[in-house]
Amino acid sequence: MPRIDTDICIIGAGSGGLSVAAGAVQMGARVVLIEAGEMGGDCLNAGCVPSKALIAAAKAAEAQRRGFRGVAPVQPQVDFGAVKDHVQAVIAQIAPVDSQERFEGLGCTVIRAFARFTGPREVQAGDRTIRARRFVIATGSRPLVPPIQGADSVPFFTNETIFDLRERPSHLMVIGGGPIGLEMAQAHRRLGSEVTVIEGAKVLGREDPELSQVVIEALTAEGIRLVEGKPVVRLSGAAGAVEVTLGDGQQITGSHLLMAVGRKVALEGMNLEAAGVDYTAKGVTVDARLRSSNRRVYAVGDAAGGLQFTHVAGWHAGIVIRQAVLGLPARADPRAIPRATYTDPELAQVGLTEAEARAQHGAALTVVRAEFAHNDRAMAEAKARGLVKVMVVKGRPVGASIVGPQAGELIGLWALAISARLKLSAVAGMVAPYPTLGEVSKRAAGAYFGPKLFESAALKRLVRFVQRWLP
Repeated sequence: MPRIDTDICIIGAGSGGLSVAAGAVQMGARVVLIEAGEMGGDCLNAGCVPSKALIAAAKAAEAQRRGFRGVAPVQPQVDFGAVKDHVQAVIAQIAPVDSQERFEGLGCTVIRAFARFTGPREVQAGDRTIRARRFVIATGSRPLVPPIQGADSVPFFTNETIFDLRERPSHLMVIGGGPIGLEMAQAHRRLGSEVTVIEGAKVLGREDPELSQVVIEALTAEGIRLVEGKPVVRLSGAAGAVEVTLGDGQQITGSHLLMAVGRKVALEGMNLEAAGVDYTAKGVTVDARLRSSNRRVYAVGDAAGGLQFTHVAGWHAGIVIRQAVLGLPARADPRAIPRATYTDPELAQVGLTEAEARAQHGAALTVVRAEFAHNDRAMAEAKARGLVKVMVVKGRPVGASIVGPQAGELIGLWALAISARLKLSAVAGMVAPYPTLGEVSKRAAGAYFGPKLFESAALKRLVRFVQRWLP
């Protein structure tokens, strides 16, 4: 069996693995990249890219349906198959950046096979054995299918298959009220489907309840039925007529079913025991350096058992490159990692939510807020519902929550402020162009100083003194 000796062997060609491979090989390291499935991983082929392309088409349909003051609304004519052509075209446009040809051109050895450890320093992939100084596990995650009675016999979709559906569902049922479930629910509703979302606990239960309520009300207003606090106990029926039975005996029938209840890390069959790599159902057990129990083996992205976001995988890649390629110290601190739900309105979070901040900081916490209703750009575009909420301790932000137009874009400023430990005065003193949605963040920061400036009797006495004597 042919053997390859290399510096770094990366298992998985998704966002994290590709980022490590590109950085390492261009810095001069010998790199072997192993991928059994599609290059680009879940994000390109079944996650971020196709979902945002579908959401864009749905947003265009909704814009026609709503119209604008002085612009008459019209019923959109949706060609569902052509929408899916757009989705596939976007994937095809981005795919060359993640392709085998590009990475081989950079100097990587790319092996399209399943990888299995045969020892602490070796893996087998196809008919080749790879011996490396360092390994990076970047295998990502797969959709979780819960053990519901009937799930093995009833047809359903996951994010890996829903984008191949070319006929519009007449009634899409979505099990799972998290970001993936709600994004797909709203997109399909706007494209003409009846939609029911079933959540066993609370819709957007991880998010700030005040802000998530804004999203919930918007989805409900568009005609999406939300069923909360009722777990699914049984599935039955067949294609075109799937029946969901809830814990209280209620039955809901739809034409199609989407499972969006979470994800599980893809580590099956890797024989991690042979490598001395500890792991759990959540992923590889890693330290703050992303290093496993085998000091030669790192894990990044979903495989590292933490936050499951594409941007986290890319961030992890930089941390591993510093160590495995450059020999420099680096540690992962997730306190300033943002997340966004791309519904309309969008919902974004970085750092602590209000509830988390109160539990952690108690009386030292100050919460400041600014409404989009007072933002001139939001009013001009008739998108003035939403708010920014910032959690502040000793003059520095420790968390920020945003619901409203372009929340995913606006959260970046607060991610920077928290990661760089900026004082709130830096944001309040920022000059933002007018009129922009970004001014709402500046307004929120200014709200922290408002009471100190405008409600201080001592300051007012000082101003009166200065005005009396100022030439």
